[in-house]
Amino acid sequence: MTATPLTLQPRAVDHPVDPSVDHEIQAIVAGETTTATCNTDLAAGPWTFDSRPGYGPGSSMGDVIPTGAPRQGQLPAEYREADEAELAARIVAAKATLGERVVVLGHFYQREEVVVHADYVGDSFQLANAALEHPDAEAIVFCGVHFMAETADLLSRPEQAVILPNLAAGCSMADMADIDQVEDCWEQLADVYGDMETPDADGLVPVIPVTYMNSSAAIKGFVGRHGGIVCTSSNARTVLEWAFARGRRVLFFPDQHLGRNTAKAMGVPLEQMPMWNPRKAFGGSTEAELADARVILWHGFCSVHRRFTVDQIAAARAEHSGVRVIVHPECPMDVVDAADEAGSTDYIRKAIAAATEPTTFAIGTEINLVQRLAAQFPQHEIFCLDPVVCPCSTMYRIHPGYLAWVLEGLVAGEVRNRITVTADVAVPARVALERMLAAKP
Repeated sequence: MTATPLTLQPRAVDHPVDPSVDHEIQAIVAGETTTATCNTDLAAGPWTFDSRPGYGPGSSMGDVIPTGAPRQGQLPAEYREADEAELAARIVAAKATLGERVVVLGHFYQREEVVVHADYVGDSFQLANAALEHPDAEAIVFCGVHFMAETADLLSRPEQAVILPNLAAGCSMADMADIDQVEDCWEQLADVYGDMETPDADGLVPVIPVTYMNSSAAIKGFVGRHGGIVCTSSNARTVLEWAFARGRRVLFFPDQHLGRNTAKAMGVPLEQMPMWNPRKAFGGSTEAELADARVILWHGFCSVHRRFTVDQIAAARAEHSGVRVIVHPECPMDVVDAADEAGSTDYIRKAIAAATEPTTFAIGTEINLVQRLAAQFPQHEIFCLDPVVCPCSTMYRIHPGYLAWVLEGLVAGEVRNRITVTADVAVPARVALERMLAAKP
């Protein structure tokens, strides 16, 4: 599983798809298109929202951000006032000056104006691995969200600085399972199952904790300390098989939908997958339900993928004969069941790249990736299932202005927005990640 350098395919002259979601949002606000956006504030620079609590406009704007979540200080005016062309030129110049001292990583969901400057593009784990390919780089600039930068710090060398261009780029899903809630859950489960560390006659412990990559380093550390493992959207089944070989049941967090969809595909009945709501005693389940559980699902979700619906799929099929519907496994179960296929961001990208005949694709994942794929593969018709343009609130907090600011800081000898994981968390978190790397299909 590796990230790849960004390579755009030539666009057909008669199919000039603009990969920029920002350009489309600006056109919506200017009244130049009838397409809708979930929030016209997306047209403003993200620094407009840096001083406010919240995830900012976009798919997670209705989610409650934890108290004390990181905030970004004011971006200097020269970056806020520069236009797209000037910022691009400054980024290119800074990268040229820095050379191999810096590597820029860009997540699939980043805006096009950032991705064009990335040395590698991929999902969170692919990019963390890409950082390992540059052990001599002094700085790793991670254009993604906070938990991704933490993972890069876990896997990189201690002397390498991992930088997140905008500290306010968090993740609402990752924030839905904080370490205090998970520790409390574990204690309550011990009240139900007894000794959590001692295997039974079959060599199985009561519960194996499994955390999605989209979680904080503290959660990964918890999992590492308690015999658990990390998973990605592409290897979730393999990881659950690993966990079931060691435990009677799995505690899966923070995304309920990935856990449910994966376990259901493995034959686990829905009635054996109770939901754990951290705001309720025993997660809102009875002791009998927990005793019978095979997978305990955390009450978390991705606000991007929760936007997709069965009705959207039905509309796509009604309008486009032979449409191929592919959705991300973070989508609700009924959406995954109604789609033709479900898979990770990398699966979606590879499925489109492998299509040999012109095909109509309806894609259920973040709009920046979908629009970029539509531009990269003009022989196909590719569109987002959700007709409303609503990017990931937190991914969209990374703007070329912040990227220019941190890169020019490096040129001046200043490391800005460094992300570090303390040793007490990093050591067990690396154990959980190493278990994932060792778990093969």
